[in-house]
Amino acid sequence: MRPSRSPRTTHPVPARPRGRRLLALAAAAVAAPAVLVATAAPSTAVDDRAADRAKDRAVLKDHQNPRDTLRAAAPKGFYLGSAVAGGGHHEEQPYADPFAYDVEYRDRLAREFSSLSAENQMKWEYIHPQQGFYNFYPADAIVRFAQEHDQVVRGHTLLWHSQNPEWLTEGDFTDEELREILRDHISTVVSRYAGRIQQWDVANEIFTEEGEFREENIWITRLGPGIIADAFRWAHEADPKAKLYFNDYNVESFNAKSDAYYELIQDLLADGVPVHGFAPQSHLSTQYGFPNDLRANLQRFVDLGLETAITEIDVRMEVGEDGPTAAQLAQQADYYQRALQACLDVRECKSFTIWGFTDKYSWVPVFFPSEGSATVTTETYERKPAYNALQDTLRAATRAGWGR
Repeated sequence: MRPSRSPRTTHPVPARPRGRRLLALAAAAVAAPAVLVATAAPSTAVDDRAADRAKDRAVLKDHQNPRDTLRAAAPKGFYLGSAVAGGGHHEEQPYADPFAYDVEYRDRLAREFSSLSAENQMKWEYIHPQQGFYNFYPADAIVRFAQEHDQVVRGHTLLWHSQNPEWLTEGDFTDEELREILRDHISTVVSRYAGRIQQWDVANEIFTEEGEFREENIWITRLGPGIIADAFRWAHEADPKAKLYFNDYNVESFNAKSDAYYELIQDLLADGVPVHGFAPQSHLSTQYGFPNDLRANLQRFVDLGLETAITEIDVRMEVGEDGPTAAQLAQQADYYQRALQACLDVRECKSFTIWGFTDKYSWVPVFFPSEGSATVTTETYERKPAYNALQDTLRAATRAGWGR
């Protein structure tokens, strides 16, 4: 959609490209009547840089203080997270899959963060690319990596209007068949990771800026708004311990969109639907003002009995040929710090996730060609002022006994 220039519209999101490379195994599964599952790695070429990356990793471990990380700075019980790069725009770039092949990236991901979110690997077009076929390998790899490094995982996402496979969006299904497809998907995916995923984004980006249900959402348009409650109930049945969230952008402030969520959640809770959390993604831009009412907005959802989280934060800026200025980097650091502090100030906001921690793999320049430098480290992992601001804020919260 066309980017808005409203000062409150911080995250205009253009249509995201479909993944273009499905496994050959998936194609063979189309005619199969039973549900097939891929849990082994597809055949891929060996990355020529693997040996060099391994050497870099050894050097990093020799020289970096393990306490000098975001993860070490965070107070106990507060999860500092990152999206795990893969799928989506990465498939169009001149590099191998970051999570699978970039050893230095994986090493930093393990040391810096206590929570991981699949950037694309758990979305429908990747995890359910053909009817009757589930490709769990990429998601399994992330969950296994998290377990090996004592990290929790956020599941993203179960019901969304975007990045759905063609077999679903172009299929000739009755409403009853469509409902069963969604039920099977949620039950199959959530139960597979039961006990291993801390939070699930059950319903993602379901409202327009005006607070109306999105017409392009196949589930709501075809099956009605009642399918939202069903999705939460099915997810809860599949994993009663997982916290179930609504997730969206441009809901950091009090506005028509966040008000729509507030009213919907009130109704769902009154009907006994297991909704546990509400999360502003927080894709911000230095071109717009910071959402000063973020803390108060989080608090009103906590007052409903929910948890909250910041789930996809980055702070993009207009970048010229010479890169960001010192003033831009200072403003970016201020935005990151204020968002984190707003979360820390709300008792039930216990998760803060950056949507990628290095500009090397950021989605922003792909979708906003004149903007970039949105993450907390450069393409070579040099720490920006934003990184230091987050680390200092986390350390201050730890010293103050956050969560006691």
